[in-house]
Amino acid sequence: MKLPPHLSVRDGHLFIGEHDLVELASRWGTPLYVTDEERIGENYRRYNEAMTKYYPRSRVLYAAKANGNLCVLMGLAKQGAGADVFSSGELILALQAGMVPDRLLFNGSSKSSSDLALAVEKGVRVSVDSIDELLQLDEAAARAGKYAEIAFRVNPALEVPTHPKIATGLATSKFGIPHEQITAAYRKALECRHIRPVGLHCHIGSQILALEPFIKAAEVMVRVARELTAIGISLEFIDLGGGLGIPYRHDTEIAPTQEEYASAVVPVFRAGMKEIGINPELWIEPGRSLVADSTVLVCRVNSVKPAHKNFVNVDAGFNLLVRPTMYDAYHEVIVANRADAPEEATYTIAGPICETGDILATDRKLPRVYAGDILALLDAGAYGFAMSSQYNSRPRCAEIAVRGTDAACMRRAETIDDLTATMNCPPWHR
Repeated sequence: MKLPPHLSVRDGHLFIGEHDLVELASRWGTPLYVTDEERIGENYRRYNEAMTKYYPRSRVLYAAKANGNLCVLMGLAKQGAGADVFSSGELILALQAGMVPDRLLFNGSSKSSSDLALAVEKGVRVSVDSIDELLQLDEAAARAGKYAEIAFRVNPALEVPTHPKIATGLATSKFGIPHEQITAAYRKALECRHIRPVGLHCHIGSQILALEPFIKAAEVMVRVARELTAIGISLEFIDLGGGLGIPYRHDTEIAPTQEEYASAVVPVFRAGMKEIGINPELWIEPGRSLVADSTVLVCRVNSVKPAHKNFVNVDAGFNLLVRPTMYDAYHEVIVANRADAPEEATYTIAGPICETGDILATDRKLPRVYAGDILALLDAGAYGFAMSSQYNSRPRCAEIAVRGTDAACMRRAETIDDLTATMNCPPWHR
């Protein structure tokens, strides 16, 4: 199997950076998320360098929903990244990590009144998703005696080659305002007393392995920007969103690089801006392609059961990695303590959750697997822990960060006491 450069096999064990995953599992217990912070930094620098090469007024905003650990956000903040945030929680975490309000965009199709008030209070720009939301934001800004700077999120009505549940730019999607209605939306914004329309935003989907959809999205945004400029909107930024995928199937899938993305998409944007005669900042929102390959989920084999299939029962399930259950997503599996052993049998990796669908990997060729072995599921840094749960009253596992020869806990494992910490006993049970 082709491994990314921060993963390697040494003396039969799988390493992440300079760290033996088997030893980390022994030290910290399993299940366990392990993240190489330097890999995230490398991915960010490649984006930043590629984008600014073709358009110096480019800015990379990290899609914080992919992995909201404060350590991850802090590492990106130190390199100058901003963030696309989707909740008040993500907004607060981004600020705590050291990201400045000017480099945040509050996105989402269903913001609450408290969300809007917080954005106004902190001076964070809002990607507005409806006229109703626009009017509520205008009221929130008026109450605070401030102005809210906004973009509208455009629905470009583009079909993209990805799973339907993560295609966000379809005409039928819940996200954004249909592109043919967007000029009217900006006219409405100009009527608001406490709103300043300064940007334009779109997002077409996630885990996209082709460049053509991004090029088409850029073309739509250029057309919309031309219409908005004609009615007097002064665009300070245009956000093309994120969505670039990664090769989860390491030996067969190919994903565009950051340089290939920039070289294909940015010239379309740049030429359009030149034709219109404006010079806005260009923002993008990578998430998965920044953090996914930085992280592995380490789990221990509880038992092996020959049945309809050869089931390998492990101590991590969809409570910790829901993507295979939710999206039929694929993650490579390596027997970390015998990473260089030959494949001998076909196994299906099953979790401990009381659901038939709790399958992490189906029909994988692996070395002979035994109880006590350590398995590593690759590319788990995006939408792994971020989408985890406490289903079956299972406390969530620890997250470990590695950097060079250092390793540290960036989130402790939960305990049973954590499960009950927010529960109260009604008086009739006392």
